[in-house]
Amino acid sequence: MSRTRTALLAALALVAGASGTALAVTPGDAGLAAVPCTVDYKVQNQWDTGFTAAVTVTNNTTAKSSWSLKWAYAGNQKVTSGWNAKVSQSGTAVTAANESYNGTLATGGSVSFGFQGTYSGTNAVPATFTLDGVTCNVDGGTDPTDPTDPTDPGSGTKVDNPYAGAKVYVNPEWSANAAAEPGGSRISNQPTGVWLDRIAAINGTGGKMGLRAHLDEALKQKGSGELVVQLVIYDLPGRDCSALASNGELGPTEIDKYKTQYIDPIAAILADPKYASLRIVNTVELDSLPNLVTNVTPRATATANCDTMKANGNYVKGVGYALNKLGDAANVYNYVDAGHHGWLGWDDNFSATVQTIKQAATAEGATVNDVQGFITNTANYSALKEQNFTINDSVNGKSVRESKWVDWNRYVDELSYAQAFRQEAVNQGFPAGVGMLIDTSRNGWGGTARPTGPGAMTDVDTYVNGGRIDRRIHVGNWCNQSGAGLGERPKASPAAGIDAYVWIKPPGESDGSSSAIANDEGKGFDRMCDPTYTGNPRNNNNMSGALPNAPLSGHWFSAQFQELMKNAYPAL
Repeated sequence: MSRTRTALLAALALVAGASGTALAVTPGDAGLAAVPCTVDYKVQNQWDTGFTAAVTVTNNTTAKSSWSLKWAYAGNQKVTSGWNAKVSQSGTAVTAANESYNGTLATGGSVSFGFQGTYSGTNAVPATFTLDGVTCNVDGGTDPTDPTDPTDPGSGTKVDNPYAGAKVYVNPEWSANAAAEPGGSRISNQPTGVWLDRIAAINGTGGKMGLRAHLDEALKQKGSGELVVQLVIYDLPGRDCSALASNGELGPTEIDKYKTQYIDPIAAILADPKYASLRIVNTVELDSLPNLVTNVTPRATATANCDTMKANGNYVKGVGYALNKLGDAANVYNYVDAGHHGWLGWDDNFSATVQTIKQAATAEGATVNDVQGFITNTANYSALKEQNFTINDSVNGKSVRESKWVDWNRYVDELSYAQAFRQEAVNQGFPAGVGMLIDTSRNGWGGTARPTGPGAMTDVDTYVNGGRIDRRIHVGNWCNQSGAGLGERPKASPAAGIDAYVWIKPPGESDGSSSAIANDEGKGFDRMCDPTYTGNPRNNNNMSGALPNAPLSGHWFSAQFQELMKNAYPAL
């Protein structure tokens, strides 16, 4: 997820760091002619037997209409698959050649690709790379104080995965609420997101900590190691056009107020040198851009509010502005919301969502390099991994995709969806190093209702319903779901392409009130939070599955917290 460098690189050296990175760094101002090409090779994620890597090649000679990069491994690494390049291997020698769509490589131009591989023992970075037979990274030496050297502490260079090797901030306000619950001390030390869902939240309101107070506390928790702080950027004009419970304070046309009174003050605080040692992860504007894909005319799920926001462009402008301004600080990492598989996994939603996010990521001065990744399942309940059936299964000649639960979706769980979404984003021009976050705060679905094996093979619906981990009535249900449990605990680099499992939605904080409650927070009453509601086209007119007696969204909901602990998987 490293940014494309903004300065031309002169005489460069290969630096192999403990992080599994080979980076070109600039020690001086010599002409580019001395360095015909540079290669940035990064191990993104690594586990016991495998890894993923991202490679960026920069051409400093005459323009090319095709290219071929070669290297050799010192160990037993084997490439198993690649993207954005044709990657092949013979013995220890690897060749990555252009695809038909990315063969052009201008003078000073770069191209990125990635791959997955296996290894055992050590996974050393290759020592030498050649581009069309010419050795790259050959001149110069590393200046240990160079500001572009990522091995230099405080260098201002983004790391590939901010969660790797870092602790994550524990919000003391949420922790106190959790610890006050019977049994809550078992999870009260878990890191959760800090939601900046109103302008007033920046300075703190209602006796709650503001942004600076959280960052100051984070510095105390940091100690001598690395620490990630997770912020939720969530106050777009006309926010959440399809769900009343999470409507916000700004009207559909108040884009200027969003920029000057919300984003600009946050950006100013994040840029304070006092906080430069923190790794700050922003999850940017949940639900907004996906709504522009699925909940606009001519879809049956369209709403007038979503049509308005698509027409005025303020979701795209707002997200673009946020990415541009917040991404300026070298220690800030932006992850854009990508819905979840039960919203966007269908063929007519999947690629279109990436296109819409890219539109926002190139608006208002932003570029795709302001996006370090994407987050799925935020404040949602989709199971991480459906273990008892796959999309390729069939029963009596009927595909799992034909079941009422899957309903022709191409993905049945969040892990497969997130990994595929990442690949589609790279295919559409996002950097090869982008990573994914998955919110696992409420998708464990443990307890006595959790299936122990596949459903009966009577018919495809019996098979899927009998074996599915996700026990919601319908995959479109999202508010305070009955029977839900805590999911995987937060962890870094849990699977290929996944930067971390996170708890962005703090367990125990309500999704919305079960009945109308007057408030000054701009939050409406959404019938999807009413347990008596019989549904709408977005959940195929099923019951809502919501818990009763819920407070306003974001307010503490003790009954939900207890249910999440009871049904946790892995169990507490």
